[in-house]
Amino acid sequence: MAVSGWFVLLLALGVVPVIAGGGWEWVGIWVGGVVVLVILDLVLAGSPRRLRLERDLPGRMRLGESVSSTLYVTNTGRRSVRGVLRDAWTPSAGATPTRRRVSIPRGERRAVQQTLTPFRRGERRAQHVTVRSFGPLRLAARQATLQAPGAVRVLPPFNSRKHLPSRLARLRELDGRTSVMIRGQGTEFDSLREYVRGDDVRSIDWRATARRRDPLLPSALKLVVRTWRPERDRRVVLIVDSGRTAAARIADEPRIDTAFEASLLLAALASRAGDRVDLAIYDRRIRGRVQGQTGAELLARMVDTMAPVEPELIEADWTGVPGIVRSITSQRALVVLLTSIDAPSASAGLLSVLPQLTRKHLVVVASVTDPDVLEATRQRADRHEVYRAAAAERALLDASRVAAAIRQLGAEVVTAAPSELPPALADRYLALKAAGRL
Repeated sequence: MAVSGWFVLLLALGVVPVIAGGGWEWVGIWVGGVVVLVILDLVLAGSPRRLRLERDLPGRMRLGESVSSTLYVTNTGRRSVRGVLRDAWTPSAGATPTRRRVSIPRGERRAVQQTLTPFRRGERRAQHVTVRSFGPLRLAARQATLQAPGAVRVLPPFNSRKHLPSRLARLRELDGRTSVMIRGQGTEFDSLREYVRGDDVRSIDWRATARRRDPLLPSALKLVVRTWRPERDRRVVLIVDSGRTAAARIADEPRIDTAFEASLLLAALASRAGDRVDLAIYDRRIRGRVQGQTGAELLARMVDTMAPVEPELIEADWTGVPGIVRSITSQRALVVLLTSIDAPSASAGLLSVLPQLTRKHLVVVASVTDPDVLEATRQRADRHEVYRAAAAERALLDASRVAAAIRQLGAEVVTAAPSELPPALADRYLALKAAGRL
Protein backbone atom coordinates (compact mmCIF):
# COMPACT_ATOMS: atom_id res chain seq x y z
CA MET A 1 0.00 0.00 0.00
CA ALA A 2 1.08 3.59 -0.67
CA VAL A 3 -0.48 6.87 0.39
CA SER A 4 -0.71 10.06 -1.63
CA GLY A 5 -0.27 13.72 -0.79
CA TRP A 6 -4.05 14.08 -0.59
CA PHE A 7 -4.08 11.66 2.36
CA VAL A 8 -1.48 13.73 4.22
CA LEU A 9 -3.39 16.94 3.53
CA LEU A 10 -6.71 15.46 4.67
CA LEU A 11 -5.12 14.12 7.85
CA ALA A 12 -3.57 17.52 8.61
CA LEU A 13 -6.96 19.19 8.36
CA GLY A 14 -7.90 17.35 11.56
CA VAL A 15 -5.84 19.89 13.50
CA VAL A 16 -8.31 22.65 12.60
CA PRO A 17 -11.02 21.58 15.14
CA VAL A 18 -8.39 21.40 17.87
CA ILE A 19 -7.23 24.94 17.14
CA ALA A 20 -10.86 26.12 17.05
CA GLY A 21 -11.32 24.75 20.57
CA GLY A 22 -13.19 21.61 19.73
CA GLY A 23 -11.05 19.38 21.96
CA TRP A 24 -8.78 16.46 21.30
CA GLU A 25 -11.67 14.01 20.91
CA TRP A 26 -12.28 15.50 17.46
CA VAL A 27 -8.83 14.38 16.41
CA GLY A 28 -9.70 10.75 17.11
CA ILE A 29 -12.98 11.07 15.21
CA TRP A 30 -11.22 12.74 12.28
CA VAL A 31 -8.46 10.14 12.09
CA GLY A 32 -11.00 7.34 12.27
CA GLY A 33 -12.96 8.89 9.41
CA VAL A 34 -9.81 9.25 7.29
CA VAL A 35 -8.89 5.60 7.91
CA VAL A 36 -12.35 4.51 6.77
CA LEU A 37 -11.98 6.57 3.60
CA VAL A 38 -8.54 5.05 2.91
CA ILE A 39 -9.89 1.51 3.34
CA LEU A 40 -12.80 2.31 1.04
CA ASP A 41 -10.41 3.79 -1.54
CA LEU A 42 -8.21 0.67 -1.45
CA VAL A 43 -11.22 -1.62 -1.87
CA LEU A 44 -12.42 0.30 -4.93
CA ALA A 45 -8.94 0.48 -6.53
CA GLY A 46 -8.11 -1.91 -9.36
CA SER A 47 -5.71 -4.73 -8.54
CA PRO A 48 -2.22 -4.21 -10.04
CA ARG A 49 -1.55 -7.93 -9.68
CA ARG A 50 -4.17 -8.63 -12.34
CA LEU A 51 -2.08 -6.87 -14.97
CA ARG A 52 -0.31 -8.90 -17.66
CA LEU A 53 2.92 -7.43 -19.09
CA GLU A 54 4.60 -8.01 -22.45
CA ARG A 55 7.72 -6.32 -23.85
CA ASP A 56 8.62 -5.36 -27.40
CA LEU A 57 12.35 -4.66 -27.59
CA PRO A 58 15.02 -4.58 -30.31
CA GLY A 59 17.58 -7.32 -29.77
CA ARG A 60 20.61 -5.11 -30.47
CA MET A 61 21.59 -1.49 -30.78
CA ARG A 62 24.80 0.50 -31.05
CA LEU A 63 26.14 2.61 -28.22
CA GLY A 64 25.10 6.24 -28.74
CA GLU A 65 21.89 5.39 -30.56
CA SER A 66 18.34 5.65 -29.19
CA VAL A 67 15.65 3.00 -29.55
CA SER A 68 12.05 2.72 -28.48
CA SER A 69 10.95 0.21 -25.85
CA THR A 70 7.27 -0.71 -25.69
CA LEU A 71 5.61 -2.31 -22.67
CA TYR A 72 2.14 -3.69 -23.33
CA VAL A 73 -0.04 -3.72 -20.18
CA THR A 74 -3.27 -5.76 -20.22
CA ASN A 75 -5.84 -5.42 -17.42
CA THR A 76 -7.43 -8.83 -16.69
CA GLY A 77 -9.11 -7.67 -13.46
CA ARG A 78 -12.69 -6.57 -12.74
CA ARG A 79 -11.91 -2.88 -12.09
CA SER A 80 -10.04 -0.21 -14.00
CA VAL A 81 -6.45 0.50 -12.99
CA ARG A 82 -5.56 4.17 -12.70
CA GLY A 83 -2.19 5.11 -11.34
CA VAL A 84 1.54 5.27 -11.99
CA LEU A 85 3.80 2.71 -13.66
CA ARG A 86 7.58 2.59 -13.17
CA ASP A 87 9.69 0.44 -15.49
CA ALA A 88 12.88 -0.40 -13.60
CA TRP A 89 15.67 -0.37 -16.20
CA THR A 90 19.27 -0.19 -15.01
CA PRO A 91 20.48 3.44 -14.86
CA SER A 92 23.03 2.87 -17.65
CA ALA A 93 20.17 2.05 -20.04
CA GLY A 94 19.20 5.74 -20.08
CA ALA A 95 15.45 5.05 -20.03
CA THR A 96 13.16 8.09 -20.23
CA PRO A 97 10.65 8.77 -18.84
CA THR A 98 11.04 6.54 -15.79
CA ARG A 99 7.41 6.92 -14.64
CA ARG A 100 4.20 7.08 -16.65
CA ARG A 101 0.61 7.67 -15.61
CA VAL A 102 -1.68 4.93 -16.87
CA SER A 103 -5.41 4.37 -17.07
CA ILE A 104 -6.39 0.88 -18.17
CA PRO A 105 -10.09 -0.11 -18.20
CA ARG A 106 -10.88 -3.73 -17.46
CA GLY A 107 -10.27 -6.10 -20.34
CA GLU A 108 -8.25 -3.57 -22.33
CA ARG A 109 -4.58 -3.14 -23.19
CA ARG A 110 -2.35 -0.06 -23.26
CA ALA A 111 1.13 0.51 -24.71
CA VAL A 112 3.69 2.36 -22.57
CA GLN A 113 6.56 3.84 -24.59
CA GLN A 114 10.07 4.53 -23.34
CA THR A 115 13.20 5.77 -25.09
CA LEU A 116 16.45 3.96 -24.33
CA THR A 117 19.73 5.83 -24.83
CA PRO A 118 22.41 3.70 -23.13
CA PHE A 119 25.74 5.26 -22.21
CA ARG A 120 27.51 1.92 -21.65
CA ARG A 121 27.79 -1.08 -23.91
CA GLY A 122 26.85 -4.60 -22.80
CA GLU A 123 23.61 -6.20 -21.67
CA ARG A 124 21.20 -3.59 -20.38
CA ARG A 125 18.40 -5.32 -18.48
CA ALA A 126 15.04 -4.67 -16.86
CA GLN A 127 13.57 -7.20 -14.43
CA HIS A 128 10.60 -5.59 -12.69
CA VAL A 129 7.75 -3.17 -13.24
CA THR A 130 6.16 -1.44 -10.25
CA VAL A 131 2.52 -0.32 -10.52
CA ARG A 132 0.55 1.87 -8.10
CA SER A 133 -3.21 1.69 -8.60
CA PHE A 134 -5.15 4.53 -6.90
CA GLY A 135 -8.77 4.41 -5.85
CA PRO A 136 -11.40 6.98 -6.93
CA LEU A 137 -10.60 9.26 -3.94
CA ARG A 138 -6.81 9.13 -4.74
CA LEU A 139 -5.98 8.88 -1.03
CA ALA A 140 -4.14 5.55 -1.16
CA ALA A 141 -2.91 3.08 -3.75
CA ARG A 142 -2.43 -0.64 -4.05
CA GLN A 143 1.15 -1.30 -5.13
CA ALA A 144 2.70 -4.39 -6.69
CA THR A 145 6.03 -5.23 -8.33
CA LEU A 146 5.59 -7.53 -11.32
CA GLN A 147 8.11 -9.63 -13.20
CA ALA A 148 8.76 -8.34 -16.72
CA PRO A 149 12.27 -9.40 -17.80
CA GLY A 150 13.77 -7.73 -20.83
CA ALA A 151 17.24 -7.07 -22.22
CA VAL A 152 18.86 -5.23 -25.08
CA ARG A 153 22.47 -5.81 -26.15
CA VAL A 154 24.37 -2.56 -26.65
CA LEU A 155 27.12 -3.08 -29.24
CA PRO A 156 30.36 -1.08 -29.54
CA PRO A 157 29.68 2.11 -31.53
CA PHE A 158 32.45 1.57 -34.13
CA ASN A 159 32.97 5.32 -34.46
CA SER A 160 36.29 4.65 -36.17
CA ARG A 161 34.47 3.44 -39.30
CA LYS A 162 34.66 7.06 -40.51
CA HIS A 163 38.36 6.36 -41.21
CA LEU A 164 37.62 3.28 -43.31
CA PRO A 165 36.93 4.92 -46.73
CA SER A 166 40.27 6.76 -46.81
CA ARG A 167 42.17 3.63 -45.79
CA LEU A 168 40.36 1.54 -48.38
CA ALA A 169 41.33 4.08 -51.04
CA ARG A 170 44.97 3.71 -50.01
CA LEU A 171 44.58 -0.04 -50.06
CA ARG A 172 43.23 0.08 -53.62
CA GLU A 173 46.20 2.20 -54.67
CA LEU A 174 48.52 -0.27 -53.00
CA ASP A 175 46.80 -3.16 -54.72
CA GLY A 176 46.96 -1.51 -58.14
CA ARG A 177 43.21 -1.31 -58.73
CA THR A 178 43.16 2.44 -59.39
CA SER A 179 44.75 4.67 -61.99
CA VAL A 180 47.57 5.42 -59.56
CA MET A 181 50.30 2.82 -60.04
CA ILE A 182 52.54 2.25 -57.05
CA ARG A 183 55.56 0.46 -58.45
CA GLY A 184 57.93 -1.95 -56.86
CA GLN A 185 55.83 -2.83 -53.82
CA GLY A 186 54.45 -6.14 -52.70
CA THR A 187 56.01 -9.56 -53.15
CA GLU A 188 53.37 -11.47 -55.12
CA PHE A 189 53.88 -11.46 -58.92
CA ASP A 190 51.03 -9.81 -60.81
CA SER A 191 51.83 -9.18 -64.49
CA LEU A 192 54.33 -7.91 -67.07
CA ARG A 193 54.32 -4.51 -68.76
CA GLU A 194 56.60 -2.18 -70.63
CA TYR A 195 59.15 -0.14 -68.71
CA VAL A 196 58.39 3.55 -68.12
CA ARG A 197 60.60 6.20 -66.60
CA GLY A 198 60.50 6.00 -62.82
CA ASP A 199 60.20 2.19 -62.57
CA ASP A 200 62.54 0.34 -60.27
CA VAL A 201 65.27 -1.13 -62.48
CA ARG A 202 65.39 -4.17 -60.21
CA SER A 203 61.95 -5.09 -61.50
CA ILE A 204 63.16 -5.52 -65.10
CA ASP A 205 62.53 -9.03 -66.40
CA TRP A 206 65.48 -9.60 -68.79
CA ARG A 207 64.21 -12.91 -70.09
CA ALA A 208 60.85 -11.46 -71.03
CA THR A 209 62.67 -8.50 -72.59
CA ALA A 210 64.82 -10.84 -74.70
CA ARG A 211 61.77 -12.76 -75.93
CA ARG A 212 60.17 -9.56 -77.13
CA ARG A 213 63.28 -8.35 -78.95
CA ASP A 214 62.96 -8.13 -82.75
CA PRO A 215 66.30 -9.30 -84.38
CA LEU A 216 65.56 -7.25 -87.50
CA LEU A 217 64.96 -4.05 -85.49
CA PRO A 218 67.53 -3.85 -82.65
CA SER A 219 66.55 -0.25 -81.98
CA ALA A 220 63.02 -1.35 -81.16
CA LEU A 221 64.14 -3.00 -77.93
CA LYS A 222 61.55 -2.41 -75.17
CA LEU A 223 62.26 -3.31 -71.61
CA VAL A 224 59.71 -5.37 -69.70
CA VAL A 225 59.19 -5.09 -65.95
CA ARG A 226 57.35 -7.24 -63.47
CA THR A 227 54.55 -5.69 -61.42
CA TRP A 228 53.86 -6.88 -57.92
CA ARG A 229 50.94 -6.78 -55.58
CA PRO A 230 50.58 -7.27 -51.84
CA GLU A 231 49.96 -10.83 -50.73
CA ARG A 232 46.47 -12.04 -49.95
CA ASP A 233 45.06 -14.63 -47.61
CA ARG A 234 47.49 -13.73 -44.83
CA ARG A 235 46.54 -14.25 -41.20
CA VAL A 236 45.86 -11.36 -38.81
CA VAL A 237 45.41 -12.35 -35.16
CA LEU A 238 44.03 -9.73 -32.75
CA ILE A 239 44.61 -10.25 -29.02
CA VAL A 240 42.77 -7.76 -26.78
CA ASP A 241 43.94 -7.51 -23.17
CA SER A 242 40.90 -7.49 -20.85
CA GLY A 243 42.88 -7.42 -17.61
CA ARG A 244 43.22 -4.77 -14.92
CA THR A 245 44.83 -2.05 -17.02
CA ALA A 246 42.02 -2.27 -19.61
CA ALA A 247 39.58 -0.81 -17.06
CA ALA A 248 41.38 2.56 -16.84
CA ARG A 249 39.51 5.46 -18.43
CA ILE A 250 41.49 7.56 -20.88
CA ALA A 251 39.74 10.64 -22.30
CA ASP A 252 36.50 9.44 -20.68
CA GLU A 253 36.67 6.08 -22.45
CA PRO A 254 37.84 2.72 -21.03
CA ARG A 255 41.03 1.39 -22.60
CA ILE A 256 39.23 -1.77 -23.64
CA ASP A 257 36.67 0.23 -25.64
CA THR A 258 39.47 1.97 -27.54
CA ALA A 259 41.03 -1.44 -28.19
CA PHE A 260 37.71 -2.67 -29.57
CA GLU A 261 37.46 0.35 -31.89
CA ALA A 262 40.98 -0.25 -33.20
CA SER A 263 40.28 -3.96 -33.66
CA LEU A 264 37.10 -3.33 -35.64
CA LEU A 265 38.76 -0.84 -38.00
CA LEU A 266 41.75 -3.10 -38.60
CA ALA A 267 39.52 -6.15 -39.09
CA ALA A 268 37.35 -4.31 -41.64
CA LEU A 269 40.42 -3.14 -43.54
CA ALA A 270 42.25 -6.48 -43.46
CA SER A 271 39.13 -8.36 -44.48
CA ARG A 272 38.69 -6.09 -47.51
CA ALA A 273 42.36 -6.68 -48.34
CA GLY A 274 41.71 -10.42 -48.56
CA ASP A 275 43.38 -11.38 -45.28
CA ARG A 276 41.89 -13.68 -42.67
CA VAL A 277 41.20 -12.07 -39.29
CA ASP A 278 40.77 -13.82 -35.93
CA LEU A 279 40.06 -12.24 -32.54
CA ALA A 280 40.66 -13.34 -28.96
CA ILE A 281 39.80 -11.31 -25.83
CA TYR A 282 41.97 -12.60 -23.00
CA ASP A 283 43.18 -11.91 -19.46
CA ARG A 284 43.69 -15.25 -17.70
CA ARG A 285 41.02 -16.99 -19.70
CA ILE A 286 39.52 -16.39 -23.11
CA ARG A 287 36.61 -14.00 -22.60
CA GLY A 288 35.58 -13.93 -26.25
CA ARG A 289 36.71 -15.49 -29.51
CA VAL A 290 35.90 -15.00 -33.22
CA GLN A 291 37.51 -17.36 -35.68
CA GLY A 292 36.88 -18.47 -39.25
CA GLN A 293 34.55 -15.59 -40.22
CA THR A 294 34.90 -13.37 -43.29
CA GLY A 295 33.22 -10.35 -44.84
CA ALA A 296 30.25 -8.72 -43.14
CA GLU A 297 29.80 -11.75 -40.87
CA LEU A 298 33.22 -11.05 -39.33
CA LEU A 299 32.33 -7.58 -38.03
CA ALA A 300 28.88 -8.74 -36.92
CA ARG A 301 30.40 -11.56 -34.86
CA MET A 302 33.10 -9.30 -33.46
CA VAL A 303 30.76 -6.58 -32.15
CA ASP A 304 28.42 -9.24 -30.74
CA THR A 305 31.34 -10.90 -28.93
CA MET A 306 32.76 -7.62 -27.63
CA ALA A 307 29.47 -6.21 -26.32
CA PRO A 308 29.17 -8.05 -22.97
CA VAL A 309 32.90 -8.13 -22.12
CA GLU A 310 34.01 -5.99 -19.18
CA PRO A 311 37.60 -5.79 -17.86
CA GLU A 312 38.56 -8.09 -15.00
CA LEU A 313 40.48 -6.46 -12.15
CA ILE A 314 43.31 -9.01 -12.38
CA GLU A 315 46.72 -9.07 -14.03
CA ALA A 316 46.76 -10.59 -17.51
CA ASP A 317 48.57 -13.92 -17.83
CA TRP A 318 50.70 -13.33 -20.93
CA THR A 319 52.19 -16.83 -20.81
CA GLY A 320 48.99 -18.16 -22.36
CA VAL A 321 49.11 -15.88 -25.43
CA PRO A 322 51.56 -17.96 -27.52
CA GLY A 323 49.32 -20.99 -27.03
CA ILE A 324 46.27 -19.01 -28.16
CA VAL A 325 48.08 -17.91 -31.32
CA ARG A 326 49.19 -21.48 -32.03
CA SER A 327 45.60 -22.69 -31.63
CA ILE A 328 44.45 -20.15 -34.21
CA THR A 329 47.12 -20.66 -36.87
CA SER A 330 50.34 -22.54 -37.46
CA GLN A 331 51.36 -20.17 -40.27
CA ARG A 332 53.25 -16.92 -40.03
CA ALA A 333 50.80 -14.19 -39.07
CA LEU A 334 50.49 -10.58 -38.06
CA VAL A 335 49.81 -10.70 -34.31
CA VAL A 336 48.40 -7.47 -32.89
CA LEU A 337 48.45 -7.16 -29.09
CA LEU A 338 46.18 -4.37 -27.81
CA THR A 339 47.27 -3.67 -24.26
CA SER A 340 48.93 -1.08 -22.02
CA ILE A 341 52.67 -0.35 -21.96
CA ASP A 342 52.68 2.41 -19.34
CA ALA A 343 54.82 0.90 -16.59
CA PRO A 344 57.81 -1.48 -16.83
CA SER A 345 56.58 -3.55 -13.89
CA ALA A 346 53.14 -4.10 -15.45
CA SER A 347 54.70 -4.93 -18.84
CA ALA A 348 57.14 -7.56 -17.55
CA GLY A 349 54.83 -10.42 -18.48
CA LEU A 350 54.36 -9.07 -22.00
CA LEU A 351 58.11 -8.64 -22.54
CA SER A 352 58.79 -12.18 -21.36
CA VAL A 353 56.62 -13.80 -24.08
CA LEU A 354 57.46 -11.51 -26.99
CA PRO A 355 60.52 -13.57 -28.08
CA GLN A 356 58.27 -16.64 -28.50
CA LEU A 357 55.95 -14.64 -30.77
CA THR A 358 58.51 -12.67 -32.79
CA ARG A 359 60.45 -15.85 -33.56
CA LYS A 360 57.75 -16.85 -36.05
CA HIS A 361 55.25 -13.98 -36.36
CA LEU A 362 55.25 -10.29 -37.10
CA VAL A 363 54.08 -8.66 -33.84
CA VAL A 364 52.58 -5.21 -33.34
CA VAL A 365 51.86 -3.89 -29.83
CA ALA A 366 49.20 -1.14 -29.76
CA SER A 367 48.63 0.98 -26.67
CA VAL A 368 46.60 4.06 -25.72
CA THR A 369 48.40 7.15 -24.48
CA ASP A 370 46.77 9.62 -22.11
CA PRO A 371 46.59 13.14 -23.62
CA ASP A 372 46.15 14.58 -20.12
CA VAL A 373 49.62 13.29 -19.17
CA LEU A 374 51.18 15.03 -22.17
CA GLU A 375 49.29 18.23 -21.35
CA ALA A 376 50.47 18.08 -17.73
CA THR A 377 54.12 18.27 -18.86
CA ARG A 378 53.47 21.73 -20.35
CA GLN A 379 51.87 23.31 -17.26
CA ARG A 380 54.45 24.58 -14.75
CA ALA A 381 52.96 27.82 -13.42
CA ASP A 382 53.17 26.94 -9.71
CA ARG A 383 54.70 24.38 -7.37
CA HIS A 384 51.75 22.01 -7.63
CA GLU A 385 51.92 22.00 -11.43
CA VAL A 386 55.70 21.53 -11.39
CA TYR A 387 55.39 18.37 -9.29
CA ARG A 388 52.55 17.18 -11.54
CA ALA A 389 54.67 17.85 -14.63
CA ALA A 390 57.57 15.89 -13.12
CA ALA A 391 55.30 12.89 -12.48
CA ALA A 392 53.95 13.13 -16.03
CA GLU A 393 57.48 13.24 -17.47
CA ARG A 394 58.38 10.16 -15.45
CA ALA A 395 55.29 8.34 -16.77
CA LEU A 396 56.22 9.21 -20.36
CA LEU A 397 59.80 8.08 -19.75
CA ASP A 398 58.57 4.72 -18.39
CA ALA A 399 56.34 4.24 -21.43
CA SER A 400 59.20 5.07 -23.82
CA ARG A 401 61.48 2.58 -22.03
CA VAL A 402 58.90 -0.18 -22.43
CA ALA A 403 58.41 0.74 -26.10
CA ALA A 404 62.16 0.61 -26.69
CA ALA A 405 62.35 -2.82 -25.04
CA ILE A 406 59.52 -4.09 -27.26
CA ARG A 407 61.34 -2.88 -30.39
CA GLN A 408 64.56 -4.53 -29.26
CA LEU A 409 62.65 -7.82 -29.04
CA GLY A 410 61.63 -7.48 -32.70
CA ALA A 411 58.07 -6.16 -32.40
CA GLU A 412 56.46 -2.98 -33.71
CA VAL A 413 54.90 -0.38 -31.38
CA VAL A 414 51.90 1.86 -32.10
CA THR A 415 50.87 4.41 -29.46
CA ALA A 416 48.32 7.20 -29.81
CA ALA A 417 45.48 8.98 -28.05
CA PRO A 418 42.11 7.15 -27.94
CA SER A 419 40.67 8.93 -30.98
CA GLU A 420 43.89 8.47 -32.97
CA LEU A 421 44.84 4.88 -32.15
CA PRO A 422 42.42 3.11 -34.59
CA PRO A 423 43.63 5.02 -37.70
CA ALA A 424 47.25 4.82 -36.53
CA LEU A 425 47.03 1.03 -36.26
CA ALA A 426 45.36 0.83 -39.69
CA ASP A 427 48.15 2.97 -41.16
CA ARG A 428 50.79 0.67 -39.69
CA TYR A 429 49.03 -2.32 -41.25
CA LEU A 430 49.06 -0.62 -44.65
CA ALA A 431 52.74 0.31 -44.25
CA LEU A 432 53.67 -3.29 -43.42
CA LYS A 433 51.67 -4.53 -46.40
CA ALA A 434 53.29 -1.97 -48.71
CA ALA A 435 56.73 -3.05 -47.52
CA GLY A 436 55.93 -6.69 -48.29
CA ARG A 437 56.40 -7.76 -44.67
CA LEU A 438 53.03 -9.55 -44.40
